[in-house]
Amino acid sequence: MGEGGVLARPVWQSLHAGWAGRAVRHGSAVRLHRDFGPFAAVDPGGDPADLAALANAGEELWLVEPEPLPPPPGFALTRQGQLLQMACDGLAGSARSVTARVLGDADALAMQALAAVTRPGPFHAHTHRLSDFLGVEDGGRLLAMAGERMQPPGHAEVSGVCTHPDAQGRGLAAALSWQIAARIVARGQRPFLHVWPDNAHAVALYQRLGFAESGRPWLSLYTKL
Repeated sequence: MGEGGVLARPVWQSLHAGWAGRAVRHGSAVRLHRDFGPFAAVDPGGDPADLAALANAGEELWLVEPEPLPPPPGFALTRQGQLLQMACDGLAGSARSVTARVLGDADALAMQALAAVTRPGPFHAHTHRLSDFLGVEDGGRLLAMAGERMQPPGHAEVSGVCTHPDAQGRGLAAALSWQIAARIVARGQRPFLHVWPDNAHAVALYQRLGFAESGRPWLSLYTKL
């Protein structure tokens, strides 16, 4: 079941809240600056055709909306599917015994390389600047990371959670997700996240941390023609 409110349109809400300083607008359309990610939205009652001015040929825009939408004029549909959105009103368990540090600009290339291998979602040149990302290393090699992405009012999205295949099975994703969620709670915000519904392992992990279903939004990927 969905709860509505700010999480019904998390991208649009983020672009008018935590992402406002990094938002680019044309008419009724608004997107996150391309250096940070591909997310975009259209104002209620606005014209989806306005999105065309916010993307270059061959560039993708990602929309997260309550319903599946047809491609706007000038775009082709690349992928569309329903996400499981989960929110946490009571973080379960306690901090895991894993040593993590805050990642920064010096780690950007290593973060992009890890994201390229694990595909936790779009990870652009400055995605790591959307929040403090935490990482776990071994011998100077980045093995796992997690951070925050969408920032609607009163909420923050646990995102970019990934573990290198060589380090699977150590509980690193759970530990980092817990630490990121705890940081969000400590700020007085509500953690939430998105996962594909058929990813049973990830869904079970987040349930153990205290997350429960809050909605089933649709992710639509459009490519500019």
